[in-house]
Amino acid sequence: MSKVCDICGKRPRVGYNISHAHNKNKKRWYPNLQKVRTVQNGQAKRLRVCTSCIKSGRVVKP
Repeated sequence: MSKVCDICGKRPRVGYNISHAHNKNKKRWYPNLQKVRTVQNGQAKRLRVCTSCIKSGRVVKP
């Protein structure tokens, strides 16, 4: 299952962990996704939504 927010489209970010000796290791930062029951077009649906969308009020809960 893809780690993408259904509302804002937030995806995993990629980059490096850099040690003090400047060794680089690839790393991924995942969005904090939650399964939430929402109302869309008058119907209850279950979406994977990031917490920033929940906190900002973009999600309407039944």
